Amino acid sequence: MKYTKKDIKNVIIIAFACIAFYLGLKNFSIVIHAIGYILGIVSPFILGAALAFILNVLMSKIEKKLFADAGRLKKGKRAVSLIMTLAIVFGLLVVVMSIIVPQLGSTMIAIGKKLPTAYAAMIAWIDSNMGYLNSISGLIDGLNISWDEIISKISVWIQGLATDMIDGGINLATTIVGAIVNFVIGFIFAIYILLAKEKLAGQFKQAMYACLGEKRTDKILAVCRLSNNTFAGFISGQCLEACIIGVMFFVAMTILKMPYAMLISVVIAFTALIPIVGSTIGCVVGALLILMENPMQAVVFVVMFLIIQQIEGNLIYPHVVGGSVGLPSIWVLAAITIGGNLMGVLGMLIFIPLCSVIYALFRVFVKERLAESEIDPSKWSVTPSETTTGDQK
Repeated sequence: MKYTKKDIKNVIIIAFACIAFYLGLKNFSIVIHAIGYILGIVSPFILGAALAFILNVLMSKIEKKLFADAGRLKKGKRAVSLIMTLAIVFGLLVVVMSIIVPQLGSTMIAIGKKLPTAYAAMIAWIDSNMGYLNSISGLIDGLNISWDEIISKISVWIQGLATDMIDGGINLATTIVGAIVNFVIGFIFAIYILLAKEKLAGQFKQAMYACLGEKRTDKILAVCRLSNNTFAGFISGQCLEACIIGVMFFVAMTILKMPYAMLISVVIAFTALIPIVGSTIGCVVGALLILMENPMQAVVFVVMFLIIQQIEGNLIYPHVVGGSVGLPSIWVLAAITIGGNLMGVLGMLIFIPLCSVIYALFRVFVKERLAESEIDPSKWSVTPSETTTGDQK
């Protein structure tokens, strides 16, 4: 049997891949450390690419709607669209913060005013139960406990805790400064990508066609286009769903005359950007705020949240987000469950569009294989009579 140069090349590539895989498994900890180090270096650019993708969803719509017939503004429409996008995003953030911060400040002040009353109630409770406490104290005295030794151990523990807090504060400050620097670098990188996205895409395609060939590149680019459309639709659907649930809470809280309706609705809408479980964070914040005003209303709020959450999680979210990414409702719930168990919140955000891409690719694969096999469509079609139950003779 004769071997061509292509066969020999494939064998060499497979051999090197197997050796690399074996060495990777043998030095797994070193590989993980190296990957973490590399990700730490390129993390600002990954963040910038993610920001560019998110901002491009809105920028592309502005550019298509407002500058379809730009005329003289054709050369400057990209810069104008980017400025408008940034203005809208930062404007929304300012509006949200202008609603949240003042009301949170006034809430903290109100809580501070109520603390003396709560303290007085606690002192009164202690006084009323002093006899019981004295009997407990007598029992403790009879146990011959070495209070000096206990105090010494507590002192050592407090000193260690203080040292850990100082070290933790330094590490936190370093982390915050590093995060700010990474965000600034990533934001600048995102601006550059958005201003020159066609040029960068063209260079990327040239490199792929040169290295991978035409057929492989065409398939990869088709998957990339599908992924881009799916992830963009997911972002749009997630934002729409967050607005819907925020409005639902505002209307319900206004009808029930609950305090902090606007504040809690904005917090819930903002946290609802995290699929399914995000609004729960807003529920906890809202329940604590209402609890300070009226405990009974806090209970009503929790019940109302559970009802709205069921409507949102089982009806609105699968249809709004599932429809935007082309994924059936049942698979949206499955993607959220699997992604959350594997990667937490990040998994929920990624797995819905990822599963949608896999679903679309698999659907195309199945249709092509069925067409090649020339199988009669009647063999896989299901009629309503086949899904009903009953007595059949």
